[in-house]
Amino acid sequence: MQRAKSLNSSAFKLGGFQASILVVLRMLIGWHFLYEGLVKLTNPEWTSAAFLAESNWLLSDFFHWIVAHPTVLNIVDTMNIWGLILIGLGLFLGALTRVSAIAGIVLLALYYVANPPLIGLSSGMPTEGNYLFVDKNLIEMAALLIIALIPTGRFFGLDGLFATLGRKEKQKARPEPAKAEQPQTAAEGSASRRAALKHLATVPLLGAFVYAYLRKQGYESYEEKNLMDASDQRIDSKTGATVKTFQFSTLKDLKGTPPRGKIKDLEVSRIFLGGNLIGGWAHARDLIYVSKLVKSYHTDRKVFDTLRIAEQCGITTLLTNPQLSRVINEYWRKEKGTIQFFSDCGYKGDAIEGAKMSIDAGAHACYVQGEIGDRWAAEGRFDDIAKTLDITRNAGLPAGIGAHKIETIKACVEQGLEPDFWVKTLHHTNYWSAIPEENHDNIWCEKPQETIQFMENLKEPWIAFKILAAGAIHPNEAFSYALKNGADFLCVGMYDFQIVEDVNIALDALNGDLSERSRPWRA
Repeated sequence: MQRAKSLNSSAFKLGGFQASILVVLRMLIGWHFLYEGLVKLTNPEWTSAAFLAESNWLLSDFFHWIVAHPTVLNIVDTMNIWGLILIGLGLFLGALTRVSAIAGIVLLALYYVANPPLIGLSSGMPTEGNYLFVDKNLIEMAALLIIALIPTGRFFGLDGLFATLGRKEKQKARPEPAKAEQPQTAAEGSASRRAALKHLATVPLLGAFVYAYLRKQGYESYEEKNLMDASDQRIDSKTGATVKTFQFSTLKDLKGTPPRGKIKDLEVSRIFLGGNLIGGWAHARDLIYVSKLVKSYHTDRKVFDTLRIAEQCGITTLLTNPQLSRVINEYWRKEKGTIQFFSDCGYKGDAIEGAKMSIDAGAHACYVQGEIGDRWAAEGRFDDIAKTLDITRNAGLPAGIGAHKIETIKACVEQGLEPDFWVKTLHHTNYWSAIPEENHDNIWCEKPQETIQFMENLKEPWIAFKILAAGAIHPNEAFSYALKNGADFLCVGMYDFQIVEDVNIALDALNGDLSERSRPWRA
């Protein structure tokens, strides 16, 4: 009976209570592994691509290579899922406990190496389970090391049951000839049954886990069912603005990467990531809370994730305000990102100072922001526009002019200004909120047809922006409209969950029927 109350080896001796605590620890870790594996298995959209793509420490080149090869990524995802499930089952049931614990340590070590919480490698934002050098992966690795060293599966688990059955088989195979075989007493049989039940004690608990998991999945399915219409077709909304379903595209859905063109000597993708949403300039018409909401969403970590996804989708360039220079530089330094920075030089209404700030911050190109360009053109300050171009070119960068109003572009051409590229709004006005009123933030290209006609004759590349009219026009319509009417590049503000879908739409538009386009490609 002493062996039933303690767990013995040549190196240690544990009391029954101490061993039971380790069994509970083993099962909790097993629960975690098993749950993580099942969640990933039942989510067809799950992929490790974003996690691996963020790696910038040891083996980062290998992890990035995995992401770049969809077949390999699919194999890695499958191995990850089933590794979590099998390790979880082994730990939960105490089956092959030592092997399961060691496999778990290896898997967690790969997680840790891929994205360690080290100084200079993380965003610096406090996150749950990440406490500077130490994160939950490292803590679970230490716990699994203890589990691997102490055979808790023989105390409570299938390992103990198999060991008992193995001993009995050996005894039957080698009976002692000198002693007559003695029948098993009732007490011995009862003790044997108790031992078997003890080792099988985790099986009902596994049943409880499965029941709880299925109940949770059932709740989610019921909620999803409430968002289906009578014909069982998925709908976008039902009865209220807050009842929505969202189907986010993942990297697995990416059709390809956008083609590239050149602005001067700089190679850029045909679709730019616009920075207004990241910076909080939401242009949400009369919804005054949206800009604060957008800023709250875009923490440094979220900005890094957004830029990383954009790069994975083949977007090479971010077009934004110099006030975002800090986070862009942090992304380059900490995340080893390579996205290019086109600055609108919109610093306190002074593009000259904005250009100087942007150049110091590592901008790849600068242009006079649309609002500043409109104001300076109206005030006749073409010398200031020219000075901004000169400062930018003297730094060896492409220099551009932006505008909301076509009159601004016309005036700059009349003044003999020759930028390396134009940044001009382009969208139709066939949407419900396009009601021309003074000081209303609802129309950004008031004369689209006149814009199309004038821009057709300009020889410089044209980056079209505000093509969605700040979310009033769907990309399916807006992208084709801009490309068919002469835009060489599209600048689009996107949340992280919209990037894959928008790139796919842009590819469809670029590869579709552009026979209506009369302006030659200028890049």
